[in-house]
Amino acid sequence: MPETPDIYDELGVPAVINAAGTKTRIGGSLIREEAVEAMADAATGFARISDLQARASDLVAEVTGADAGYVASGAAAAMTLGAAAAIAGDDSGAMARLPDTEGVASDIVMARTHRTGYDHALRAAGADIVDVGTNDYHLGTGATNVEPWEYADAIDDETAAVAYVQKPYTQPPLETVVEIAHDHDVPVIVDAAAELPPASNLERFVDLGADLVVFSGGKAIRGPQSTGILAGRDDLVESAALQHLDMHAADEAYEPPESLVDVSDLDGVPRQGIGRPMKVGKEELAGVIKALELFLEEDHDARVAEWRERAERVADRLAESEGVDCSITGAEKTAVAPEVVADLSDADSSAADLVAALRREEPRVYVGADGLHESTFTVNPMCLTDEEADYVVERIRANL
Repeated sequence: MPETPDIYDELGVPAVINAAGTKTRIGGSLIREEAVEAMADAATGFARISDLQARASDLVAEVTGADAGYVASGAAAAMTLGAAAAIAGDDSGAMARLPDTEGVASDIVMARTHRTGYDHALRAAGADIVDVGTNDYHLGTGATNVEPWEYADAIDDETAAVAYVQKPYTQPPLETVVEIAHDHDVPVIVDAAAELPPASNLERFVDLGADLVVFSGGKAIRGPQSTGILAGRDDLVESAALQHLDMHAADEAYEPPESLVDVSDLDGVPRQGIGRPMKVGKEELAGVIKALELFLEEDHDARVAEWRERAERVADRLAESEGVDCSITGAEKTAVAPEVVADLSDADSSAADLVAALRREEPRVYVGADGLHESTFTVNPMCLTDEEADYVVERIRANL
């Protein structure tokens, strides 16, 4: 059995062998050792949070090509800040009133097929989602889910932004949506939380014209799980910062970093903003800065090759079990790594019963459960060692 952290035994909490990927519900990914060291070092002293945010902003701007960047307590928090920035802009009064949006444009246009539970993060800022399109593509009629003109038709004086969820299968192309939105002077917010690797995606969405892009700091970047990165236009990032930072300061003593906030844009010190509950500490900021620097240095092709080799070994061994049919995906749907898809349609065990049994073990074994309705489960190699992968195969076969 693979070793698991002693702290979980001390706490009386079952550890997890993670064959499901970078799922938040089981802790995201494994934070880099160097990031842990940076966090521990930051914990021994003090720094002004706005100075750390300014340093993070410079790094995010450098690696994404955006004007500026910001760090919040997860990708969903970054989405809320992005929505709040699009709604309130540089209006201190609007910032103070959110999520009350009376008197300001607060609609966010979104394709119906882009809607997920995560768009609650947009609504938390006071946004009303205006969805467009249909599900016709899935009827097999040849029609698309969303026609570009539907975006244009939905944008009006009440529109604050257009939201776009980036996945390999989303339609229409981002550049098409950006062109339409910009024709109407409306910003586009892209949810790319899990779209790393490849590292080129850090720049891709900004290059395509997105005004704000959200990435998770705790998935492939392997920073603290409680970090999300917002990259984009300097005015929108500034608004996000003004709605997130601690504003308990006298006007005479209010001197935020000039690279992050231009005080000449303000009538005075803003009130505490809607983003205040989404704060990050000095430790998380130091950790995500270090993790992002290291992510850029990684050989991502070698990492993907490692994942594929591990996936192939798992698939070969699982396929030896009676009634189990295995295949390996590319980077599609919500995954950025090749995954083993195990089909139990012809097995004596159901996929649902197997997944439930694995999760009741100690340590718990988590495999991907998104395809239970099709009698499939997945094994994602991203968060596994070779030893853990062998253990996962052993436990799956023992439970079949």
